[in-house]
Amino acid sequence: MTNAKEHVRKPEWLKVKLNTNDSYKKLKKMMREKKLNTVCEEAKCPNIHECWSERKTATFMILGDTCTRACRFCAVKTGLPNELDWGEPERVAESTEMMGLKHVVVTAVARDDLNDGGAAVFAETVRAIHRRLPSCTVEVLPSDMKGDYESLHTLMDAEPDIFNHNIETVRRLTKRVRARAMYDRSLELLARVKEIAPNIPTKSSIMVGLGETKEELIEAMDDLRAHNVDILTLGQYLQPTKKHLDVVRYYHPDEFAELKEIALSKGFKHCEAGPMVRSSYHADEQVSETSAQRRIKYLKGVEADGRTVDNLQ
Repeated sequence: MTNAKEHVRKPEWLKVKLNTNDSYKKLKKMMREKKLNTVCEEAKCPNIHECWSERKTATFMILGDTCTRACRFCAVKTGLPNELDWGEPERVAESTEMMGLKHVVVTAVARDDLNDGGAAVFAETVRAIHRRLPSCTVEVLPSDMKGDYESLHTLMDAEPDIFNHNIETVRRLTKRVRARAMYDRSLELLARVKEIAPNIPTKSSIMVGLGETKEELIEAMDDLRAHNVDILTLGQYLQPTKKHLDVVRYYHPDEFAELKEIALSKGFKHCEAGPMVRSSYHADEQVSETSAQRRIKYLKGVEADGRTVDNLQ
């Protein structure tokens, strides 16, 4: 256990080895050419070099780059968003195809200015990816859409492979950490997904190091399981700028290993836990058996528009 205020330097286990190889550089260039945003960049994800260099998965951030909320842990800028860009779903799909991705996470800034919270654009993005690259599984990571369950139906009609919505922290800290979000509303959203599509895995993520106790983390796990959440990710909160919340303490890798064991013992089908783990980390390994079989079948012999997919294997 390390108190962040007693040590200027981060612990040794939080040091990241950068890998800016040609694959990473080409991907970064393509993102700019397509005028696309990624949460990998905007949220300063420590795993960006690993994921982009291997070209296994990427997290696209749709609906612009400006969020209507100002969560105190998040580096994405806040303000008045731009008009919707209905060409964005196709550009995301085209980039996914060009990159030969195995799994895509589609997230977005919170758009509380929109009646549906951006659900229609989410849905079209999922459909566009499935049209262009049937081998690619798609995970969606939306906001709570202000609890509008008609909008949730709009999104789920597109049949994403995983539905992800992060509670981010424990109940006691939610008001301090998450702007306009409600702990119970997030749980209800996850439960509603299971009612709409029982076979689609649901997923959530918790940051540690914000002042929560072990007992509160276990309570949050119990709350998620009570709402039929299948997958959990646990990672260390890292302060993106001095304007954001301080890190209260850093968790040791052994503590993450213990939390993972607790999570699995509670019935989560999959748990990623570690200092560098983020919501999208190893997301391609978390798809359901149905989705995985669809991908495998396609990769083994299906041709789309006269193009082989040998490079995706």
